This record gives sequence, C-alpha cells and structure tokens, in this order.
Amino acid sequence: MSAARPNHDIDTAELLVDALEDSYVSTPGALMKIDVAAASHRGCVRLRNEDHYLVMRFRRSLENISTNLDCGSAQTNYDLTGYGLLVADGLGGRIGGEVASRTALTKLIELIIETPDWIMGFEDHDKVEAVLERMTERFFRIDQTLKQQADDDPSLSGMGTTLTAAATLGDDIIIGHIGDSRAYLYRGNVLKQLTRDHTVAQELIDAGLSGADPAARSMRHVLTAALGVLGTRTKPEVKRIQLRPHDQILLCTDGLTAMVDDTTIASALQTAESASAASQDLTSLALAAGGRDNVTVVVARFGGSV
Repeated sequence: MSAARPNHDIDTAELLVDALEDSYVSTPGALMKIDVAAASHRGCVRLRNEDHYLVMRFRRSLENISTNLDCGSAQTNYDLTGYGLLVADGLGGRIGGEVASRTALTKLIELIIETPDWIMGFEDHDKVEAVLERMTERFFRIDQTLKQQADDDPSLSGMGTTLTAAATLGDDIIIGHIGDSRAYLYRGNVLKQLTRDHTVAQELIDAGLSGADPAARSMRHVLTAALGVLGTRTKPEVKRIQLRPHDQILLCTDGLTAMVDDTTIASALQTAESASAASQDLTSLALAAGGRDNVTVVVARFGGSV
C-alpha cells in the first residue's frame, strides 16, 4: 500500500518533466526508457541535513546537419546517453559531515569532467575493466581531497562521508560504494541489496552472529570504512550489473534502511506509480517511523526495450 504523503519539506528532484520523461538510455544494441527521481529530508530529530544526492545525465552525440553522402552512408543522428546516481551521507554527529558529503559529489563531478576519453559502452572486456578501475580511482581521489581539506581546516577534523554511486550505460549499470548507504535492485518482486555495509555490525554478522543479536544491532551505525577518515584508505566495492526491462534501482542513506525494513521498501517500490511517487513514499515511511536520521533516496525505473 502506497504511503500517504504528509506536508513535510521534501527536497525532490523531479526529473520526469519535459525531455526526461520521454528520454532513453541508448547504446548500440540497447534502448531503454528511464524514469528517475529523488528526495531528501533532514528527518524529525537532526537539526540539519548532512545527506547530499545528485542525479545527472551525460551523453555523447553527433547530428548530421548536411551532407552529399549517399542515403544510408551516414547516420542522421548518433546519441549515447547515460545517467549518474549519487548518494552521500556525512558522518552523523561529526563536524563537517555536511561539507564532506557535498565535497564528495562535487569532486566526483570534477573528476568526470576532467576525464579526456569517456567510455560510453562495454563492447569488450577491456572497456569494462577500465570503467571499474576509474570508479575505484575516483573514490581514492575523493578520499585524498577530503583528508587534505580537513588537514587545511582544523574545524573539519574528523569529517567523513559514505558514497554510493551508480552509472547507467545502456543496459549496464556500474556501482561504486563505501560506507553504510546502500544500493538495491528490485527485480521480479524481489529486493536485492547490491552493496555490503561497511559496519562493525556487518562484520559480526559475517562472523556468524545473528543480525537481530543486541551486539550486532548496537554496532550497525559504527562504520569500518568511509571517505575522508584519517588513517584509513579502503578500496571501494565496485561492480557491474546488467539491467533488465522493468528493473528498479534504489540508492539510499541509512536514514531509510534503519527505519524501514526491506519488505516494506519492496512493497513501496512495487505499488508506486512512478519514480517520483516511490521516492516520496519511501521518505514518508522513514519519517512516519520516527525519522531519527537524515533520509535520502534516489529511485531509477527502467522501462522495456524499444
């Protein structure tokens, strides 16, 4: 059942209007409709929102304006389009958490823009490996930037952030992740967590302790890895997943997952009429459950192949 939408001040990225509503992710051999939206709220307890998100579209295009080539010798238009989905959660209670999450996203944009050769398709194994390596290297560069920023400004000492990033290229998606924000895949009425929480609780669970055990529950917010934390440099989790028609991708901070269980999240994704409705429904569910932390969600829905 879709959640009611209270009059909360929800910062919503409505990317369904105008061109995006009719846009496609397109690569040779793949043409897929995408519906994307996001929402963020400071919650019912926190004084400020230390979460940041970004949804962006990138493309490489060529338009044939005039030619005397024979008909069929050159394509009229050539357009490769992808989408970037980013969620970052500044470490709660730390000075500069808001700065850290914002800097992580802006630095990633800078690194992408500086890349001289954009890879817009996975025609061979080498290109896949190159994209995965670039994602890893960009996480390392962001980590260095945050550490340098904190070193230059003592008021930011101790700041850090999670970062979960996804990039779609045709019917492929690349996930990069560090921290306890999450990426999920909703496919065929099944919700699957794509990322691993970098927390003490997860390590206890991996060692055989039940997730319901009080020891594990008390450690779920204690991070074992984050960007910008002095003295650590953890390799991010990076993976490639092939999308199918009607898949949904959810990126979110722990302000959602700490308040709303996976079954309820899956139900909200199933019943919502659009990505915008899903993002607001999920945010409303977290707030209704107490909203003890900032909550941010990004939802991408992929239509059938065209």
